[in-house]
Amino acid sequence: MVENLQARIAELKREKHAVILAHYYTNPEVQAVADFLGDSLALSVQAKSVDAEVILFAGVHFMAETAKVLCPDKKVLIPCPEAGCSLAESCDAKAFAAFKAQYPDHKVVSYVNTTVGVKALTDICCTSSNALQVVESIPADQPIIFAPDRNLGGYIKGKTGRTNMVLWDGACAVHEQFSLEGLQALKAAHPQAKVVVHPECKREVVAEGDYVGSTAGILAYCGQSDAEEFIVVTEAGILAEMEKHFPEKKFIPAPTFDAACRCNECKDMKKVTLENIISTLETLSPEIVMDEETRKAAERSILNMIAIK
Repeated sequence: MVENLQARIAELKREKHAVILAHYYTNPEVQAVADFLGDSLALSVQAKSVDAEVILFAGVHFMAETAKVLCPDKKVLIPCPEAGCSLAESCDAKAFAAFKAQYPDHKVVSYVNTTVGVKALTDICCTSSNALQVVESIPADQPIIFAPDRNLGGYIKGKTGRTNMVLWDGACAVHEQFSLEGLQALKAAHPQAKVVVHPECKREVVAEGDYVGSTAGILAYCGQSDAEEFIVVTEAGILAEMEKHFPEKKFIPAPTFDAACRCNECKDMKKVTLENIISTLETLSPEIVMDEETRKAAERSILNMIAIK
């Protein structure tokens, strides 16, 4: 059954001159049909150079929006438009505009996990892998608003020692769920394991990490490390890619407060299926559409980030 669906997708990609971009957190069978697999911004940047008329983004809504911002000449599709992101949704553009107005002398740094409306209000975007570099590129005496993730912002604030950095109070529902006590117990049971943590986790959980970084950074670290076991403190979808690349190593998902609820999985990412990918390619819809003024403003914030060396 899965093989038949995957074969149909391959046929449709050829017919529609389309490529599929898939995030690490989607289901393994979705990752398997992707032309490019990665984290959200890397995929969107990759999209600019692909020889295709149609881009299908297997991920959540803000990711497809970002691809459209960077690829206005391409048709960008999202198979499940209701697949949202708790972090992006924790920062409403209208509310953020009012918040920003309270700090007129502050430069705005926003995480890429935001809606196009928030990106349009942003001076420089960042990712979890380059947030430190982005903040450090701004003069130390320049006040900053950092949005939307309070955990990533707090982590960067601690690393830089900047006291003039105001944080928007948003968070990722998945990364908030990891249990410090459960993680410490797992470390005790696997004393040789290295702990890899995403900086969207709470401060006390991040402090337990041997490596703290983005999904792409975590993958690279696991490949370069001599360790044979890793405790993985991020969304469990990344485990499929880890096990594919490093089958000789053991990857242990970190526990959440409620082990029975599978809280270490992003339910929205799992809404992307082979079936709705097929439907989207057949109809070339739903399509991401946005007004050009907003797109250009959002693009500026992303290009400002890319320009930082």
